[in-house]
Amino acid sequence: MSEKSKKRKFTAFSEKQMKALCWWMPESPLRNYDAIICDGAVRSGKTLCMSVSFVAWAFSAFSDCSFAMCGKTIASLRRNVVTVILPLLRELGFDCCEKYSQNLIEISCGGAKNRFYLFGGKDEGSAALIQGMTLAGVLLDEVTLMPRSFVEQALARCSVDGSKFWFNCNPEHPMHWFHEEWIKNHGEKNCLYLHFTMKDNPSLAPSIIRRYERMYSGAFYERFVLGRWVAAQGCVYPMFSAQKHIVTPPERFDRYYISCDYGTVNPSSFGLWGENGGKWYRIREYYFDSRAEGRQKTDSEHYDALCELAGDLPIEAVIIDPSAASFSECIRRGGRFRVTAAKNDVIDGIRRVSDCLKEGKILFSPDCKATVREFGLYRWEENSAKDSVIKENDHAMDDIRYFVSTVVCRSDDSEFFAVAAKRG
Repeated sequence: MSEKSKKRKFTAFSEKQMKALCWWMPESPLRNYDAIICDGAVRSGKTLCMSVSFVAWAFSAFSDCSFAMCGKTIASLRRNVVTVILPLLRELGFDCCEKYSQNLIEISCGGAKNRFYLFGGKDEGSAALIQGMTLAGVLLDEVTLMPRSFVEQALARCSVDGSKFWFNCNPEHPMHWFHEEWIKNHGEKNCLYLHFTMKDNPSLAPSIIRRYERMYSGAFYERFVLGRWVAAQGCVYPMFSAQKHIVTPPERFDRYYISCDYGTVNPSSFGLWGENGGKWYRIREYYFDSRAEGRQKTDSEHYDALCELAGDLPIEAVIIDPSAASFSECIRRGGRFRVTAAKNDVIDGIRRVSDCLKEGKILFSPDCKATVREFGLYRWEENSAKDSVIKENDHAMDDIRYFVSTVVCRSDDSEFFAVAAKRG
């Protein structure tokens, strides 16, 4: 046994994890299912068990066949699945050869060899990437984050006799298409359904479970900690507290950014951010509501306000909604600031802001009155078939979300961070 193997600490699997690992085996009473769904809380051990089980099943039934492993993006798939299971597979005797340029992993064991292709299903256009393939099985990690068209195309590729489907996810809105189509109908689809909680992962220490319980609140707590499919209701950021989050900013900062939600008829909201000691402070803001003021401002007037907000500070970049093309071009022509298109996924962005509020990573000056007002008014849309927010009192909320997703949490689901260079 290698030194690395000796140092690795293995914890006995829970009963539910053992089911996910062994359901397909010849002696298992569950072997005749065509698919498996593992859903539930974060850190409940479902991804690791399912991924290892998927590869082991593939070699028990096939050789010289192709399989697909799918995530929201290839970067997230590599982070969540590939980098975790490859060392384990190698210790179990599998030979794994990664071909990065082809997004392919060739795995061999005991004279058998199979191909595992990696796919990202981030949008409707992703379905075209997997068309034309013939697969013996597919693993869909974070399936609720993928468009239905991509998932159905991946399943349609599994035409080899004996092929099976493997689904893994955290809960979302109860009207999500995957919940409606697969979880509610798992019996009709001959699908094994396993629901996980953190207690199903014996490797989690009680202190770690308590940390996750502190991280989330509202619908995200019910979904990620309790593992429930619930609708988001009420205030979007119930964890925001004037006592905790409104503070007098320090005098010095290590770096600065400005985030922008640009509007013509709708309000424009810009926030100046500074980092100190690993925390980000919204130092001051600009908020212009054309309806309240009775007039609209031009791009040039908003640019002047942007310059005034920045003062003489060394701004690293202006983070702006990608749809604000005319104002982005106006900033570039000004030649003073670099411009970065913001990540604009609403629900993921709200989750990131929620996490940062819970952890105290973002704080606000008492001068940011528009921000404080919107935190109290920003609400989920009731009786909606999906997670959506009421498009009112959301302009400071949007620019904060852009900033958090693009700068504070820049490593989430991305491989690099880029800004547009200044023009001469």
